[in-house]
This record gives sequence, C-alpha cells and structure tokens, in this order.
Amino acid sequence: MMTRRERPLVVAVTGASGGVGRATAIEFGRERARVALLARGAAGLAGAEAEVRAAGGHPFAVSVDVADADAVEAAVERIEQELGPIDIWVNAAFSSAFAPFSEISAAEFRRATEVSYLGFVYCTMAALKRMRTRDEGTIVQVGSALAYRGIPLQSAYCGAKHAIQGFNESLRCELLHESSGVRTTMVQLPALNTPQFSWLLSRLPKQAQPVPPIYQPEVAAHAVVYAAFHPRRREWWVGRSTVKSMIGNAVVPGMLDHYLARTGFGGQQTSQPRDPSAPVNLWEPADESEDFGSHGIFDDRAQSRSIQAMASRQRMKLLAGAFAGAAAATALWGAMRTRRR
Repeated sequence: MMTRRERPLVVAVTGASGGVGRATAIEFGRERARVALLARGAAGLAGAEAEVRAAGGHPFAVSVDVADADAVEAAVERIEQELGPIDIWVNAAFSSAFAPFSEISAAEFRRATEVSYLGFVYCTMAALKRMRTRDEGTIVQVGSALAYRGIPLQSAYCGAKHAIQGFNESLRCELLHESSGVRTTMVQLPALNTPQFSWLLSRLPKQAQPVPPIYQPEVAAHAVVYAAFHPRRREWWVGRSTVKSMIGNAVVPGMLDHYLARTGFGGQQTSQPRDPSAPVNLWEPADESEDFGSHGIFDDRAQSRSIQAMASRQRMKLLAGAFAGAAAATALWGAMRTRRR
C-alpha cells in the first residue's frame, strides 16, 4: 500500500498491546513502517514489539495511560524524537464494563469514559498539534456500529463511541474549513474476537461474548490500515452486521429498542459462568505480566474475512464494472432489436 517516500512511514497506534490495536500495529509492520506502540501492559507491549518486528516493521513501545493528557503529550514528543514526524495516528485504546447501568459506579463510568473517549481526544490533540504545523497527516478513529446504536449492558462503551463519532465530525468540519492537509476518518467495526471479553470489568452472571457474527481482529486491522491510506472517505463500515445495525437504527430505532431489550442480555453471554478471578483492566493493565495477544477466546466462531468490507474497499471498481456491464447489456439489446427489424 505504501507509496514511494523519502523517509519511512511513521505510525502511532494506541491500545497496541492487544486486540484491534495490536493487529493493526502488526499490519503496519508488514508495510515496513516505524510503529509506535502505545499501551500500559508490559507483557502485552513486549509481545506486540516482537510481532511487529517479525512482520518487518520497526517497533517503538511507549507505556502510557491515554487518559492522562500530560502523559500523552510527553509520549508523542518522545515518538517524534525517536522515529520522526508522525504520518498516521490510530486511536484504538479503550476500557469499559459489561454490566447494567445501575450496577456501574460513578467512578467506574468516569474512568471508562476518560479512557475510551477522552483518550481519543487527548491523543488527537497531541498528534494534530504537530500535524497542523506540517499541514499533513492522518488520524484514524477506531469506532463501532455502537457509535450509532446503543445496546444494553454496554452503556459506558456506547456513550464513548457516540461521543467519538460526534467529536470526529466536528473536527473534520474544522479541518475542511481550514483547507487543511490533515485528514481524519473513522472506521465503524462489528463484533470482534478480542481479549476484551476476558479482561473488561464484568458483573454479568455468565461469560461475556460478542454478538454474532464475530470477526477476527485482522479483519478490523485491514480496514483500519486501508482507511489510513484512503482518509478522504469520512467513514468506513466493516461487516454486514455493522451495515444492518446502522441502517436499521436510522429507519426503525424504536423497533430495535424493543428487540434489544428482549435479546440483548442473553445474546451477550455464553452458557458458561463468569470467572470471578478474571483480570480487570479498567484501573490497571490486565496484560502487565501476561500477554493476551490479538485474539480472544472465540477463535472457533470467528470469521477471518468480511466480504462486505472487501467490497467497500473496492466499491469504485465494482461500480465501474457494473456500469460497464450495464452499458454492454444495453448495447447488446439494441443490436438484437436492430437485427430483428
């Protein structure tokens, strides 16, 4: 995907120690990029470093809590001193809670919001300050279908993703007003097989699970990297479930409220009891001493590709092919009619 450049591509990815962030960092490693890995867990960061290096990239790990604006600013300064000017910034870090809203404390909700929303804001501020002076760069916000459609048991996460979506639209308008060379785009993702279901705070009686269809994190990573190289599109939708959710919410939101009220509790839990000793990453990193990797515990149910996402990336070619086919069919029909006469 990379074009000819005078210097190596410099990318920064938050939440890079696991899940989508890690898969994305590895994908940029395959592009031979210099990849700054921002996360908290030592073991997760070490694992991500090794995988990015094995993929062909040049990793640089930075331990940082994205909810700390001053720490983020210092981290970005370190990255640019070590790797050079940041070309692409990817916001993927988050934490949250699986629980009814009534069972989440004010402190827990605030912390989830600080990480999952304000973390995006603080990182965007620090990256944008430098990109604007150079009048170039791309910021990718990793979103979700839940940026538009809230579901039960995930009020903190849904609230944060809704906030990011609004924040990103506002920022995009301001950059367009300035005729800025800096781009921002957002990638809305489906349910994914990531470690979040093993380390998010949960007060559910059963093991939390993503709502099928479930995709592997590499599906998301491919979309994020593609969006980073094609940021003029304001938003990318990944997975047929994302498309159905977002269109359905625009057309029949009340019907979805009632449907999710009936199915959203059971559909987000397996039949197995929740492990009360499972790690919780809300306040401290869950991967400080154990590396969870990119994948979660649902490999046997997760899909490794999304036809919808591939079609979305190739939509101009598909449209051109469709128009060409229609033109050929029209010409053939006209020739047949002329021959009959």
